[in-house]
Amino acid sequence: MTITLRVLDGADRGRVFGELSPPVTIGREEGNSLQLNDERVSRFHLKIQEDHEKLVLTDLESTNGTKVNGEDIQLRILRFGDMITLGRSVLLFGSRDEIAGRLAEMRKSGAAARGTLDPSHLKGQPGSLDFDLQWEEGDDLQATLHALEPPELPDRMSPGQAAQLAELIEYVHIRIRNLIDSVETEGKGEQVKLDLRQWQSLLDLQGRLAEYLRAVSGPNRD
Repeated sequence: MTITLRVLDGADRGRVFGELSPPVTIGREEGNSLQLNDERVSRFHLKIQEDHEKLVLTDLESTNGTKVNGEDIQLRILRFGDMITLGRSVLLFGSRDEIAGRLAEMRKSGAAARGTLDPSHLKGQPGSLDFDLQWEEGDDLQATLHALEPPELPDRMSPGQAAQLAELIEYVHIRIRNLIDSVETEGKGEQVKLDLRQWQSLLDLQGRLAEYLRAVSGPNRD
């Protein structure tokens, strides 16, 4: 498995780094796999490594942080087409062919769900990036690529880890179920209403999830 990164913005804009073998480190210091000319990038800013046939990005306690698709992250599984922001630099993950492949899969899934698949009006060959960019011409391509997708459950967990994960998911499930049960409809059912206490409960749940995410993906985890 190799990594391709294209610099979309920043001092190194236009550079393409291909055929990089993980682990890959990115920063402004010599000795990184990819050195960026950006004073807002830390000396050793982030790392991309392979784990169970997935590529995982880890922020290396950088000063200004790392974003993927606009969201601050500490740990993230990368998908082709993801935008990585560090300092003033923006990197696009994946080659044109890899991004085209992901778009093609998304297009086929969407067409199958709609029961339609008519590519006759498009130029280029199926499986090419130009073809798939045209297919999404009427939509927000960036939003399509970066839409939240249901994550896969981790595999190779020990029974204890699986039990802990199940307990965490059940906790969130029960709290969300209780919030849904408390919802009241207004008018003809076009609007729903939560009372202040339930709204605060929802905010508290979001806060707890943020704490869990930090504990799981933070630099000081065991």
